[in-house]
Amino acid sequence: MTAENWLYLIIGLVVFNYLFSTVLDFVNGKNWKTEIPPIMKDYYDEDKYLKAKNYSIEKGKINLISSTLSTLITLLFLVFEGYGWLDNFISHYYDFPFLKSGIFFLLLFILIDFISIPFSCYNTFVIEEKYGFNKTTVKTFVFDKVKGYLLTLVIGGILLFGAIYIVSLLENGFWVWLWLSLSIIILLVNMFYADLIVPIFNKLTPLETGSLREKIESYTKKVGYSLKNIYIIDGSKRSSKANAFFSGLGPRKTIALYDTLVEKHTEEELVAVLAHEVGHYKKKHVFTSLVLTISQLGLMCFLLEFCLKVVEISQALGGKEMVFHLGLVAFGILYSPIGTILSILMNINSRKNEFEADNYAKTTYSGAALELALKKLSADNLSNLYPHPFYTFIHYSHPPLLKRLSALNK
Repeated sequence: MTAENWLYLIIGLVVFNYLFSTVLDFVNGKNWKTEIPPIMKDYYDEDKYLKAKNYSIEKGKINLISSTLSTLITLLFLVFEGYGWLDNFISHYYDFPFLKSGIFFLLLFILIDFISIPFSCYNTFVIEEKYGFNKTTVKTFVFDKVKGYLLTLVIGGILLFGAIYIVSLLENGFWVWLWLSLSIIILLVNMFYADLIVPIFNKLTPLETGSLREKIESYTKKVGYSLKNIYIIDGSKRSSKANAFFSGLGPRKTIALYDTLVEKHTEEELVAVLAHEVGHYKKKHVFTSLVLTISQLGLMCFLLEFCLKVVEISQALGGKEMVFHLGLVAFGILYSPIGTILSILMNINSRKNEFEADNYAKTTYSGAALELALKKLSADNLSNLYPHPFYTFIHYSHPPLLKRLSALNK
């Protein structure tokens, strides 16, 4: 294929991705039904149900404007060789490959973030505030941005330098070493996420001795699950939405309950939520998901090597020869159809895992308590009770609430 044909393919994929996601969001937004499901009538009255619908509509509008603007800018960069111009501009001042690629991605990152910040501010301080979710102060918002920039510079810089070094060192088969290196990083992140990354943005406080901790420890002992690290995370500093997460491997296993979750739910419900998370571990979902992620990463690295060896792909973005950062940008777009298919398959597996974890919580603790927790979470977060089936198929990593409730009642 010529550079021109590659350019047409890349532009076509950008347009297709935008149209596909936009139409899918529109169809999903139109799928709201007027009646409240009987099983949820104790948690949604007509006003709250209308509030949930309006919340979804307003979020959808701002996302549409944001994605439209981003797509237009990407198309302008492609049509008018903006990526190539930026590469040539940087090359006038720097010869070292890492510096050229680092500055290239840094400038793109700044541009993308400059465009996204107004939408992020509007979403946080207008929409989330209007619907009673926002707890983020301007100070917290700014500090989060600064911390995010520093993490991007440090972690992104290390990853970029490592990738460029491996690519320059090996003419063929560098994808294997790149894959192995990234796989090790993923394992380390999984092991130490709660210890190193979370504390940068949130405060983790060990769950105090008391009734809740005793119930959790009694349950974990009953099912043979060794858990020492039980934390409360100060999620309320940013949002009133409730959540919980599991992280870590082996002795690094950690459960973190949002303070908003503890505040709004009974101890029975909290233990049921934890039982669901334990179910993921007991059913080896954490391990299998990690294996699938690393396998997917291997495919990405293999195809990246292919893209970097086709000089016409870099030329399609305005380069005069094979340029690492131009090839990486093009790869990100060219990989999108494969990424979408793999994401769908991962979501199918994830939804299956959620049903299994729900059933584990039901059989080892209490299905009724988990059902109550799920209903409250949905109502408190103003969730869409009627997502379109195709939208669910493409995007949902968790089954829709009504299907989870139906499965728990069988």
